[in-house]
Amino acid sequence: MNLKKSFTLLLLVLCSVSIFAQRKGYWDQKVDYTMDIDVNEKTFQYDGKMKLKYSNNSGQELNKVYFHLYFNAFQPGSMMDERLKSISDPDPRMVRNIGTKENPERKSRIEALTPDLIGFQKIKTVKYNGSDVSFKEDGTILEVTLPNPIKDGTTVEFDLTWQAQVPEQIRRSGRNSKEGVAFSMTQWYPKMAQFDEFGWHLDEYVAREFIAPFGNFDVTIHINKDYVIGSSGKLQNPAHVKGYVENAKIKSKNNKATWHYKAENIHDFAWAADPKFVVDSAKTKGNVTIYIVYLPSDKEVSENWKTALGLSTDFFDFVGQHFGAYPWNTYTIIQGGDGGMEYGTATLITGGRNLKGLVGVIFHEAAHSWYQHLFGINETVDEWMDEGFTSYIEELAYQELFERPKARALNPIGATYLSYYKLAKSGKEEPMSLLADYYNTNYAYSTEAYSKGGVLAEQLGYIIGKQNLNKTFLNFYDFWKLKHPTPNDFKRVAEETSGMNLKWYFNLFINTTRTIDYAIENVTAQSIELKNKSNFAMPIDLLVEYEDGSRELFYIPLREMRGDKPAENYEIYSGVKRTILTDWFWTKPNYSVPVSKKVKKAWIDPTERLADINYEDNAYSAQ
Repeated sequence: MNLKKSFTLLLLVLCSVSIFAQRKGYWDQKVDYTMDIDVNEKTFQYDGKMKLKYSNNSGQELNKVYFHLYFNAFQPGSMMDERLKSISDPDPRMVRNIGTKENPERKSRIEALTPDLIGFQKIKTVKYNGSDVSFKEDGTILEVTLPNPIKDGTTVEFDLTWQAQVPEQIRRSGRNSKEGVAFSMTQWYPKMAQFDEFGWHLDEYVAREFIAPFGNFDVTIHINKDYVIGSSGKLQNPAHVKGYVENAKIKSKNNKATWHYKAENIHDFAWAADPKFVVDSAKTKGNVTIYIVYLPSDKEVSENWKTALGLSTDFFDFVGQHFGAYPWNTYTIIQGGDGGMEYGTATLITGGRNLKGLVGVIFHEAAHSWYQHLFGINETVDEWMDEGFTSYIEELAYQELFERPKARALNPIGATYLSYYKLAKSGKEEPMSLLADYYNTNYAYSTEAYSKGGVLAEQLGYIIGKQNLNKTFLNFYDFWKLKHPTPNDFKRVAEETSGMNLKWYFNLFINTTRTIDYAIENVTAQSIELKNKSNFAMPIDLLVEYEDGSRELFYIPLREMRGDKPAENYEIYSGVKRTILTDWFWTKPNYSVPVSKKVKKAWIDPTERLADINYEDNAYSAQ
């Protein structure tokens, strides 16, 4: 390669970097936790000590800091308890059924917790740079007032001691799960709250999920020597604890073994423990060690877990190729919790499932390693980006790795579209930008977060082109990994990748409940008349088959896009003439497509990626 070509290539690379680089002024706080935990497995209580280094990069002084105390939600009278009493469709895992079959009544399980079964995190002491400071517990938030501010560009040190009680297993965390796991330790430590350009994120723990600063974890756990732990991070002393090394020389003191874990650049740390746990592992082609930690309750369950382990290694290689490389060297799949929930380099899932269910939940929670743990998405605000993009990845991987023999649909998440359509027609849909805890129903929340969020991703490919969508995900990875991006950051990457304006799409699909509805109204020898029956304009792909057997794809861009979608490589379009027409105004409901031959058939979007709530009038066949 000559010097001139080398310089040109370098210039293109630098331009690409400047296009996708983080927004001007972007910053992140940073945390480093060192924790020592002493567990009493008989009382389900533990004593904790924590040293936290906190780096302020915000550009301003901080006079207070805040921590989350999530276990405090599992107490009668908490906001989580009250929400269970008032919402029309409470999470069935969190309520108990009383009354009769004819007159059922549901009560909050938290309401019935006795003092020995509640959860709590009681802070004993807080030191700031070695000196005692005042603090106040307020529900699930700890407020710490500082004697002198944390100046911008400095790192300070906090020392906390606390006593905690693990609640009865009700939601995510807890003791003695339905499947018999003794400890599911999630949201178990005083976690520094996120402070960013939007201020402090101080959401009470009501139901939904989390956001936190990235940091490093050095965690030491002392627990009865008969227990086996599955955890975030990498185990530092596998030869001296139970389960990880054959013929391990278990070291114990006072009948307790010490487990030591380290993890870097994660924003949540979870673990689970049980005497009956068994451990297995395998490596991906990318050299990531995948651990499974589970209860071998019967032969079928054990076989399912072992099969799922092999599929999990394939999963990480598949997602790494299409969405960016997994940046950590371990991932641990642990039986525990109440369903499935993602954490830094680990997940807790229920394990007594058939193979299909087990693989499905593993794929979903492991996909969260990208959307939400590699990209620290604020799940309390942008739940659709977290759950929707995760569900999208899960479905692509599931079809590729688990359902290999089956024919692929042109729209790989067609069932997800149907779920969204049902909500859109139900009268219960709310704007997808609503704060996660504030939906009127769990039904609306779950369908919008998981289904409509996935539809947004696949339909974006319809707008900008399948190849551009794939490039968008990889470009987004390159410039936002291990940071806290917003939906607007993803939109900007999609715009720069595709060369299109996408404000109209993200605004209408996220912030409103408007729906898409197009129709073929009339077909003559001279034209095909299209109508936008809704208040949501979109570009249109119209495939026409003429009576002579030839086919033509008409592409109608939307004026607001300020650009055209490139031709796509779907087999259905192979050998088809593509004609780009003049753009369609969103202010104009009708559009006429000129034809020169007699039309036999016509379809609006034969790939079915356009989220049109009424597909019955999207096709025409000559009588």
